[in-house]
Amino acid sequence: MKVIPVIDVLKNLAVHAVRGERAKYQPLRSVLCPSANPIEVASTFRSLGFDELYMADLDAIAGREPNLLLYRRVNDLTGLRLMVDAGVNTVEAVEKILEASVSNVIIGTETLNDVNLVGEVVNHFGRDRVIVSVDLKGGRILSPSEALKSLSPARLVERFAEMGVRRVIVLDLLRVGTEGGINLKVVKEILEETPVEVLTGGGVRSIEDLEELREIGVSAALVATALHKGRIRVEDLKIRGFL
Repeated sequence: MKVIPVIDVLKNLAVHAVRGERAKYQPLRSVLCPSANPIEVASTFRSLGFDELYMADLDAIAGREPNLLLYRRVNDLTGLRLMVDAGVNTVEAVEKILEASVSNVIIGTETLNDVNLVGEVVNHFGRDRVIVSVDLKGGRILSPSEALKSLSPARLVERFAEMGVRRVIVLDLLRVGTEGGINLKVVKEILEETPVEVLTGGGVRSIEDLEELREIGVSAALVATALHKGRIRVEDLKIRGFL
């Protein structure tokens, strides 16, 4: 299992995400980097040895234009492989993101109106370029689609797997930035009942949390707050084989 750092970007600043309450997000304060400039934060992660980065473009998720220039600059300046959630809802939107030096586009259920889009995107771009984020709020599916919300997380992931999805992110927004622990119940159900590769985030507190996620079969953990507060040290990630 590997650790993938997270940058949440709002109005061209890296911000500290807490519980999905985006109107309250403040510029990032980190023991790793003195700046909230997302390019400088990304460069810091690269210098520490990370090779991949999860970026949530919160402006795009809210319906504004994706920050394509930022994606390109991060890739050009750091060489990090980028996975980006930009609230995509069409095949054309996915294509724009992938053309902006992004390795993997994330389709989040939070903004997914039609589950069939997932199959279309996988067929068009291939299963290695697409990751689906199962966005939760207190363990329940977060989506504008009543059809999606009516399903359990495991059943929804089964449907995605039938469409050719290989990797999913399980992310409970109520736990983001809280250091309250991962929603292990949902993660275990998905791992036990579906054939997909699972990444997860939202609430990781410690190296011990990471060890538990590795033990149950999670392939990658998305971590932000615990890194920026120094609760998880990069040296310990390297010693334990997470980096």
